[in-house]
Amino acid sequence: MAQIKVNDLTFCYEGSFDDVLSDVNFSIDTDWKLGLIGRNGKGKTTLLNLLLGKYEPTKGNISSGMRFDYFPYDVSEEELLKTADELIRKWKPEAESWQVMVQMNQIGMDAECLYRPFNTLSFGERTRVMLAVLFAVEGEFLLIDEPTNHLDSQARELVKTYLAKKKGFILVSHDRDLLDAVCDHVLVLNRKTIEVQTGNFSSWWENKERADAFAKAENEKHIKEIGKLKAAADRADRWAEKNEGTKIGFDPTKEHDRCMDTRAYIGAKTKKMQSRVKNFEHRIEREIEEKEGLLQDIEKEINLKVMPLKHHKDVLILARDLSLQYSDAESPLFEGMRFQIKQGDRVVLRGDNGCGKSSIIKAILQKANPAEQISGCEKLITNGILDVASGLKISYINQDTSFLSGNLKDYCKACGFEESLFLAILNQLDFSAVQFSKNMEEFSEGQKKKVLIASSLITPAHLYIWDEPLNYIDVFSRMQIEKLILDFKPTMLIVEHDVRFQEKVATDIVNLN
Repeated sequence: MAQIKVNDLTFCYEGSFDDVLSDVNFSIDTDWKLGLIGRNGKGKTTLLNLLLGKYEPTKGNISSGMRFDYFPYDVSEEELLKTADELIRKWKPEAESWQVMVQMNQIGMDAECLYRPFNTLSFGERTRVMLAVLFAVEGEFLLIDEPTNHLDSQARELVKTYLAKKKGFILVSHDRDLLDAVCDHVLVLNRKTIEVQTGNFSSWWENKERADAFAKAENEKHIKEIGKLKAAADRADRWAEKNEGTKIGFDPTKEHDRCMDTRAYIGAKTKKMQSRVKNFEHRIEREIEEKEGLLQDIEKEINLKVMPLKHHKDVLILARDLSLQYSDAESPLFEGMRFQIKQGDRVVLRGDNGCGKSSIIKAILQKANPAEQISGCEKLITNGILDVASGLKISYINQDTSFLSGNLKDYCKACGFEESLFLAILNQLDFSAVQFSKNMEEFSEGQKKKVLIASSLITPAHLYIWDEPLNYIDVFSRMQIEKLILDFKPTMLIVEHDVRFQEKVATDIVNLN
């Protein structure tokens, strides 16, 4: 067992005016199963790239005698035509095919997948092949960056079971179920500090809630004490000023009990009171000093809002004996599908990748807007009944973020959004003012997803259709979005593989087998 030590690490991208990481210090053991947790844009992927040696620190250093390897491996357009067995030579030259096959067996894959062109593998198969290569050689500390994005429930379970048996890695993930099943330590990038704890996500979150409650109580106690001290100091200061003015000059006929010796007495009393005022001020300074930093890592409980429209019909979507098939396919995606979406329902479509979840969404969008050509619908053949309520307004989040470019001001203008309201929603989703001046190409994938979520929330609609909205979205924002949905109860059709999210928000789950 070795250690990895990070000392006073600061990093800033060239041309940027804000540090991604600042004065970071921590130490970890190389046999830990470490979950890396933090908000979008906090520098999780950057930290992995620094460990990997891809970037040089602006300041500070990383001390370790370990070799590192990183998931996911890069695959170019040309390399997609090659087999995974050929790509092993690039990804991990020291790995033998038989070592990879051993790992593939552990992750529930047939060795035949090694010899198929990489572009013929599903997202789940590609992920599992890469993980098998990653773990094929011993003596490395592995950096695993969001392995379950775009994976269906079955593939997630296979990856979860596989990683639970391994050790010696850092796992970046926003999937609470995966973090709980796999990790024995967590490294948390808080708002201002960094902490390492034993346990998984749930144990850390429980500790955090207790610590936050204590910090808030201490903060309130200090605020009250500061108020009391300020009031006492103010009273003493006014008394001292008033009495200081009485030292000189008095009328013997009216103040017969005073003499010149009284002046010295009043002076001494005033000096004593002024000394007490100074003590009050010192205590106030100490209270303020103790109060500082108490709330620095507390996640602000900012409630998002959405104002769904009311439709005149109760049933918005009705599918009966529905089958979908692409004209160039030999068989339907599915047959005999039945479900309905009433106002207030939150229906989750669940099934393996490629089973037709996104195709159902495309068919509904095309029915709702026949004049608009929805990409991919020109080859989609619909049989059975798919009724969409007339005049239905839909707010849609696509999986794709690649079209986002330029600045937020121009984006708002192009979409017809009120800029101040749109930026306010992004701010509630933890965008800082610094991000507002950047082009969207510079955003992390999680931040791009938040732009799409903000776009959906600002759009008045009867039905909100979200296709894998939480890919790359941080844990804190996921819980924030869950609360929004439970508070405002919009009518929704959702494709999302996060098990915890499904459990929280779904009123009905439609399984596509």
